[in-house]
Amino acid sequence: MKTEKLINTALSREAPDLVVKNARIINVFSGEIISGDIAVTDGIIVGVGNYSGKREIDAGNRYVAPGFINAHLHVESSMVTPEVYAEEELRQGTTTIITDPHEIANVGGVDALKDMMRAAKQSCLNYYVMLPSCVPCTPFEHSGAVLNAEELLVFQNEECVLGLAEMMNSAGVLNLDETVMKKIAAFSDQMIDGHAPMLYGKNLNAYASAGIATDHESVSFEEALNKIRCGIAVLIREGSASKNLESIVKGIVENAVDTSRFAFCTDDKHLADIRKEGTIRHHIKKSVQLGLDPVQAIQMATINAAVIYGLKHIGAVACGYRADMVIFDDFEHMNIKAVLKDGIPIEELPKTKRVSYSPALLNSVNPGALSSTAFEIEKRDQYSVIQVVENQIITQKCVVSHQELLQGLADGTIRKIAVIERHKATGHYAAAYMKGYGLEHGAIAATVAHDSHNIIVVGDNDSDMYCAVSELRKINGGYTVIRDGKAVASLPLELGGLMSLCDADEFIPKLDEIIEIAYDMGVNRNIDPFITLSFMALPVLPELRITDCGLFDVDSFKFTE
Repeated sequence: MKTEKLINTALSREAPDLVVKNARIINVFSGEIISGDIAVTDGIIVGVGNYSGKREIDAGNRYVAPGFINAHLHVESSMVTPEVYAEEELRQGTTTIITDPHEIANVGGVDALKDMMRAAKQSCLNYYVMLPSCVPCTPFEHSGAVLNAEELLVFQNEECVLGLAEMMNSAGVLNLDETVMKKIAAFSDQMIDGHAPMLYGKNLNAYASAGIATDHESVSFEEALNKIRCGIAVLIREGSASKNLESIVKGIVENAVDTSRFAFCTDDKHLADIRKEGTIRHHIKKSVQLGLDPVQAIQMATINAAVIYGLKHIGAVACGYRADMVIFDDFEHMNIKAVLKDGIPIEELPKTKRVSYSPALLNSVNPGALSSTAFEIEKRDQYSVIQVVENQIITQKCVVSHQELLQGLADGTIRKIAVIERHKATGHYAAAYMKGYGLEHGAIAATVAHDSHNIIVVGDNDSDMYCAVSELRKINGGYTVIRDGKAVASLPLELGGLMSLCDADEFIPKLDEIIEIAYDMGVNRNIDPFITLSFMALPVLPELRITDCGLFDVDSFKFTE
């Protein structure tokens, strides 16, 4: 029996398959750093102490931590397929991910979920899935699909499925929306993730009372602490556009708050940023720089997430746990020297197999004919304008006079923004104004527009905006930058208009290039040109958004006049 073998190896009656020698082991249970060897058999840690094995790796007195856990993310936001994404996460020390495939589900529905599940099974990662709760996230936009409780239940018993993903429709929870209540009831015995930006008081109490267990939307320590007090675990987010870690970790350090209910996540981070700084590795490094105890940082990156999500035998360098380990030099630089998955160095793992995807996902850009007046906005005395918030994905509602609008358009602080339905050629579109994005003489557009992923375009002239929409149709989805009616640069994302089929080494230079071109055209360098733009369409984040149905005031949860 396997258990007998583990016992015999732990007692040194049999030689371990692998021993990591001379390690400084971070014990996430006791909070200590212990010197010793780590014995592994059949991918399981069987001993910490003094061992000799069939194979030995010398850690050289470096730190050994459990493999990192990314507690909430959307693979689609990396803009590559799950197979490519998993390889990059492993290189950065992350051995477990908890994903929500709601981006691609908004484009392709049930078939898209099936494709993502097949891709997940090819991964060498511990790849877990939370089923999308809000497709679409509200009824105030047109998506490519609608998923009800019955359709989600088909996937409920899949081995990789942990529960229901972020319940973005907080208004639906508070108002007892029938479809929302059905989904919550269907997953009441499993994990339910939350999405509750700036929810306080009795509204937060009601949200937590529905059985919602986590939240990753806190932008301040005060907001995070309120959720912790309410029994909701806080996943501290640091992605490409939304950077919440500094505020929250500073508060934790200054107030000596217990960290057992905090974990780390990226939510949305594109592949170029992951290659430059990692995901959870970056969280640990930055948290320690902010004064957090290094062992606490490792706990938040490992065992805390495992406990929150009920993942057994993951998240610790301890007997009986999976031998997922990261060997690194110090907390200042977090230079990773080796990553082991189930006791195997990742460079020795089999190459991840690529999967084939549904033809519908490869032909998903289908906007209707665009009216010649689509981007015209009638003159009025006052205008509601979307105010970009740097390093965040929340926005502010700004009201300007006609004179102030003209001045903003002239000096480049205000630009026109529009969303065009692109799934079923409905002809729906809407235009408004945005402040703080930048951009001079041209247009930028994408088929990545959370969460329904229609076409979103920003520009300083209607002609280039029209051209940008046409270019996205031509390349079958992706990013584009237009000037004087010509594409300065385009990045195809042919899978659902969200993901490239390229490998990382081919894709990252292309992404870096188009981002830099956007900055050179005047986009505010304190925002991500494309990810920030993509969130301007998400009608569940404060305060003002735009969908293909109009300008939406999230606070009042209705369209502006």
